[in-house]
Order: sequence, then C-alpha cells, then structure tokens
Amino acid sequence: MAESGKTNTQDIEVQDSGARETGTEENSELSKANRAGSYFREHPGVKWGLILGLIITVVGVMFVWQYYSVRESTDDAQIDGHITPISSRVSGTVIEVNFRDNSSLKAGDVLVRLDPRDYEVAVARAEAELADAQASANAARTSIPIGNVTTTNQLATANAARNAASREVDAARARLREAEANFQKVSRDLDRMKQLIAKDEISRQQFDATVAAADAARAAVDSAHAGVATAESRVAQAEAGVRTAQTAPEQVSVIRSRFGAATASVQKAVAVLQQARLNLHYTVIEAPTNGIASKRAVEVGQVVQAGQPLAALVDITNVFVTANFKETQLKDMRPGQPVKIHVDAYDREFNGHIDSIGGATGARFSLLPPENATGNYVKVVQRIPVKITLDKGEDPKHVLRPGMSVVPTVYIGK
Repeated sequence: MAESGKTNTQDIEVQDSGARETGTEENSELSKANRAGSYFREHPGVKWGLILGLIITVVGVMFVWQYYSVRESTDDAQIDGHITPISSRVSGTVIEVNFRDNSSLKAGDVLVRLDPRDYEVAVARAEAELADAQASANAARTSIPIGNVTTTNQLATANAARNAASREVDAARARLREAEANFQKVSRDLDRMKQLIAKDEISRQQFDATVAAADAARAAVDSAHAGVATAESRVAQAEAGVRTAQTAPEQVSVIRSRFGAATASVQKAVAVLQQARLNLHYTVIEAPTNGIASKRAVEVGQVVQAGQPLAALVDITNVFVTANFKETQLKDMRPGQPVKIHVDAYDREFNGHIDSIGGATGARFSLLPPENATGNYVKVVQRIPVKITLDKGEDPKHVLRPGMSVVPTVYIGK
C-alpha cells in the first residue's frame, strides 16, 4: 500500500512538471508575439515599408514576366548577305586586273581581262566554216529545181523513146507480114514454074528468075524477123529507161535531203560561231552586281582555268539577319513580327521583321547530320534558322557587313 501511494505521488509530480513546461512555452510564444506587436506599434513605418516592398516585388515580378513573355531573343545570330563568287568561264592568261581587295564595284565594271588571241582565231575559223556551209547549202538549194527539170525531161524522153520503139515494132511486124506474103506468092509461083519447066512450057531462064525471086523473098522474111527482134529489144530498152526516169521523185528527195543536210551544217556552223564569240566575250570578266570585292586571288600573267575563283563580291545593299532560335522559342513566332536588332559592333539597334522561318534545323544541313538511331541517344534542344530582314531605310550608309554578331529580339506579342 505504501508503494502504491508513492507511485501516485510521483505521477502527480510528473504531470505538474509537464503542465509547467507547456505553460512556459505558451507564455514564451505570447511574449514574442507581444514584443513583435509592440515593435510594429512602436515603429508603424516598418510595417508599411514591408507591405510596400512586398507590393513592389509582386509588381516587379509581374512586369518582368510580362516583358519577357512577349519577347524572344538569342545571341546565336549574325548579319548575312549575298556573296557572289567571281570566276572565269574560259581558260586563259590574265593580261589585266582592274580591282583591289575591299574596293567598291558597280555592275558591269571590268574586273579581269584574259588574252583574247586564241579566241579571236577560233572566231575566224568558225566564220570560215560557216561561209563554207552556206555555200554548200546554196548549191544544194539551186540543185533542187535543176533536178526537178532534169528528171521531168528524162521521164518525158524515156516515154517518147518507148512510144517510138513500140511504133518501130509495129512497122517491123508489118514489114515481116509483107515479106511473108511476098514469099508465099513467090513460093506458089515457083511451084507452078516447076510444073511448067517439066513440060518445057517455059524457058530455063524464066525458071531461074523465079527461083532467085523465091530466095530473095525468103531472105526478106528473115530480115523482117530480125527487124522485129531489133525493134522489140529497143522497146525493152526504152521501158528500162522509163523505169529509170520514174525514179525522179526519189532523186528529187535525195537532192532535198542533201539540201536539208547542208542547212543543218549551216545551223551547226552558226552555233559554233556563236560559241566562239561567247568565249571571246568571256575573256572580259565583269562584275555581275554592285558590291565590295574581297578575297582577290588573281594576278597579271596568271593562267586561270574555267571555273577557277578569282574573287568574291559582297552585296552590302541587301543584308539580312540569320538568327538560330531554339525550337522551344518558335511557338508564337510568325513572319512579319517586328524585331529589334542589336549590333555588337556599333552598340545600337536596328528595326526589322521576320521574313521567314527555316524549313529544317541547322543540324540537318550540317556535313555530318547526327544519327539518333543508336542506343546512346540524348535529347538536345535544336535550333532553327530564322531570316530577319531590315526595315527600309534602316541602313542607308550600308555599315552592316555579313558575319557581324547581333542579338535580335522578336516581339511575339504583336
């Protein structure tokens, strides 16, 4: 019983101790709150200063957020432009150079002259070949009507010869019939003479005359046969001549074909002459546009080849900006949006606008595009080129040069 009473007394003491500690903590917190309240009561400006600072901070954060939410900027940008490589279109020896590095040029200015003598000889040879081809064409053209007349006359002559030969055949056959009739008559007379000579009713002289007449009639028949054969051979010959003359259209076609070939030769010679004259013209190398000459790589006496670069012509009147924005910055970008372009070289800004957005990322146009089919793929934010053009009159003195670093800021909220 004594132990039980002792335990209860200890529990009561622990509870009283915990209550005292809890009360102490509450009193401490109340004391701090009272001290803070008394501080702000004693210094009311501090409270309003904290409130004002909080308001300014919120307003500043909202202003910064609003400022950057309608702007996209990048320092991966530079001035770009049209750079025209100057090269020779023909080979030759340089006899004159009329420009220096970084000199201003106008379209049509003579930059380089090549030795033209070889090309002048080529032009003379081409002119002679053209004259020869034209003479051949004229001769072929003249032969066409001559061929028409000749072949027509040949056909008419052959037909006339065939008709004449046919008539000769008819005449020879008539003579043959006449000779055969005479031979038959003389043969019958000879038969009667044989009977009369057997009876001694006629003289031997008369009988011999009749025999001679029969032999002559037989010879006349043989001669008439030969005449018919000769006339028929002449008919065959005349018909062969007619068949030959009937090839007149083909002969005229051949003549026309020769004229066509001669005309084609003339056209070929004209093309060769034009090419020779062009090559002669190419010995004078001119500036294709206005600009500034750079990277001069030609000297007097140098032998240059066709296509060899001699210089570069930079067009500074039509420069633009190529800005490589991150793909995450392109969400609200559109062509036509205004752009402020800060140029590092002059520490000033130019006005411009977005002209176009590239069709692919810069990595796609690199020499070795990345291959992401392997297992070690790491996602990297890509950049897409955006073309920005300057507004009219922004660079009247043409102080911007391709390659200058710039920082464009696109106003995507407008």
